[in-house]
Amino acid sequence: MIVSISLALLLAVVVVVLLRQRIVGFGSALACAAFGFCLASTGLAPVIENFLATIASLAALG
Repeated sequence: MIVSISLALLLAVVVVVLLRQRIVGFGSALACAAFGFCLASTGLAPVIENFLATIASLAALG
């Protein structure tokens, strides 16, 4: 749970920085967010969560 909140916060900061520097437009950011919500409701969600948890545990070891 803590890892997912930290990752969500990190990604939110990345999106804000990209929007403020005009690297990505508001419409593109909105489309990516919508895609994320749709992806979270598919069968791939557990696989993605396990992958991110593995990456986080490897990062904690290093």
